[in-house]
Amino acid sequence: MATSVQADELTVERIYSDPSLDGPAPRSVKLSPDGSRVTYLKGKEDEQERLDLWEYNLKDKKSRMLVDSRDLMPGEENLSDEEKARRERMRLFAKGIISYYWGDDSKTLLFPLGGDIFAYDLSKPSDKATKQLTKTEEYETDIKLSPNGDYVSFIRNQNIYMVNVKTGKETQLTFDGKDTIKNGMAEFVAQEEMGRLTGYWWSPDSKKIAYLQVDESPVNIEKRYEINAEDFEVFEQRYPSTGTNNVTIKLAVLDLDTNKTNWVDTGKESDIYIPRVNWLTDSETLSYQWQSRDQKTLELRFADVKSGNYQVALTETATTWLNLTKDLRFLKKTNQFVWTSERDGFRHIYLYDLNGNLVRQLTSGDWVVDNVYGIDEKKGLVYFDANKGSPLEQQLYSVPLEGGHIKQITSGNGVHSVSFAKSMDVFVDYFSSTEQPSQVSLRKANGDLITWLEENKLDKTHPYYGYYQNASKPEFGTIKAEDGQEMQYRIYKPVPFDANKKYPVIVDVYGGPHAQRVRNTWGARNTYWHHLMASKGFIIFSLDNRGSWNRGKKFEDPIYRKLGDIELVDQVKGVEYLTSLPYVDKDKIGMFGWSYGGYMTIMAMFKNPEIFKVGVSVAPVTDWYLYDTHYTERYLDHPKNNKEGYEASNVFPYLDGLKGNMMVIHGMADDNVLFTNSTKLYKALQDANKPFDQMNYPGSKHSIWGKKTRTHVFNTISDYFEKHLK
Repeated sequence: MATSVQADELTVERIYSDPSLDGPAPRSVKLSPDGSRVTYLKGKEDEQERLDLWEYNLKDKKSRMLVDSRDLMPGEENLSDEEKARRERMRLFAKGIISYYWGDDSKTLLFPLGGDIFAYDLSKPSDKATKQLTKTEEYETDIKLSPNGDYVSFIRNQNIYMVNVKTGKETQLTFDGKDTIKNGMAEFVAQEEMGRLTGYWWSPDSKKIAYLQVDESPVNIEKRYEINAEDFEVFEQRYPSTGTNNVTIKLAVLDLDTNKTNWVDTGKESDIYIPRVNWLTDSETLSYQWQSRDQKTLELRFADVKSGNYQVALTETATTWLNLTKDLRFLKKTNQFVWTSERDGFRHIYLYDLNGNLVRQLTSGDWVVDNVYGIDEKKGLVYFDANKGSPLEQQLYSVPLEGGHIKQITSGNGVHSVSFAKSMDVFVDYFSSTEQPSQVSLRKANGDLITWLEENKLDKTHPYYGYYQNASKPEFGTIKAEDGQEMQYRIYKPVPFDANKKYPVIVDVYGGPHAQRVRNTWGARNTYWHHLMASKGFIIFSLDNRGSWNRGKKFEDPIYRKLGDIELVDQVKGVEYLTSLPYVDKDKIGMFGWSYGGYMTIMAMFKNPEIFKVGVSVAPVTDWYLYDTHYTERYLDHPKNNKEGYEASNVFPYLDGLKGNMMVIHGMADDNVLFTNSTKLYKALQDANKPFDQMNYPGSKHSIWGKKTRTHVFNTISDYFEKHLK
């Protein structure tokens, strides 16, 4: 266990040491189907990223470890390249048991470990409860339990397999997956940009499996270099950079009784996306969402699995782009479904019949529905979360299917994220605020507390208590953009603070789409670093500019077809507000950002050198031609339609403007924002005789993860600002 240090000596080393400053918050909390148990993953006290499987029994009100990951795998996992990439897409960096699944019998728990599959039987003594279902050299990925709990399915060698949980008999289900053909697997852009990490789906009656067959042969082969400490590897990766060919994709349904595969008609156009697939409750109809290449049209289609023919249930269109969700929910008792749409400028809930006729709109207003969690058909209620009360918060609400009053269920100012039991009568509530690290509770559907799974009180026993007492507390406010829309900001003042002094400012930015940085939530390690830098005499400022998430489409759309422009105009507005404050040193403004934030930092240093004197850019995009189709074309359109926009959105036209101190940091094995983005910038700056600093990390991907590596990264960032901005 790491030795605690004094409250006034918070360090980067302590931020990344054990025990975690977050406190003992459990992860992946799930309710058993019968509601008798709550299971979760919990990190070891001496190794917070190694997870074990635990349970809380509602009857005896006791917690206990079910599976110690070290017992089954004492050493490190040897992950396959496919699994490494998949976990990077999931931003999942834990070890041990990283996921698990409940069987419908409420006795069986399924989990992957070390590339194999294990089952835990709660009805057996603990020393005999764990059973290994697969034991192969190959790596099994994307593990699922059939709805009836009899079978476990998985992907191996680009094909779909299943194994009988009781007998252990294994069956291969598809056979043509090889080379560029992948069955049941999500293509790169689906994983990275669509939030779809799978390519196959069990029918509700467990008799069929729908799957996507991906052919990567049309995609360009790009050579990607992963530079390690002592060697390097060259990967020939099929990477769909913007404007180039995507995979071709086909949708199939495999009948497990007959072993017959029926192919679903997806239309004549092949240059498309299929971001979502969902079964209807009858197991005879399959829905899929068809998205045009330009992402301005989205069709919800219903296909008969026997004939393969489809009907379009509804169509969404936009003049810019359409955001994807996972909110489609089919009702069991009536031929209806719930859908969310941004057609009125804000995402809201709509009820349709299966013929695609609108029954009624259930929510409306200048606020955003974030997730639909489920439907209680007995009570006639839809449960969802939204920022209805404040753009800084997220609360759980319910609305009647018949329409009417929207009821807030959760309480406590901050951000709530929940998961319901199948019965919809209880839910697990994850909650945090700027004053409260993540708490996990079990609650009735009306919000009443059943029990705390982890109250995580910030009291004297909490690992962050001593530091928090002297930490800077955030202040929130709004600034108007040029078009009159309100932008939210957060500011941390130095501790101790003297209003008669002038302080340097670090603008911590992301600035890109599909992200909201300014919220009333516990920001974990970002929060700790903000506290640390405030204790060193810096003001830390963040602003959600136009183009960022969770404020409606009018707020997002101004960035369409030209990136790094409106976002920077808004960040400058933020600095104008800062410099109006008497305690801000207008000559000492710096910026720090990661990924899109890294891109924003470079653009700020190049385009507004009179304002931004110091910048640290981590894993930046510098050339949008190097990024993938689905993300880049969503915001910049196809390169053939918007060459001027691409050129204006790249950093290179502006590099002559660099005057201040700039450091670029990048992982040398980054397979998301390729390291080429930075090496191309290095060469351009060198050719222009522009001095700059760099720090590159061998073997690191986009997140530059790892205790030692992250410690070095943030010490480097901190030291750079202390040296050049104070």
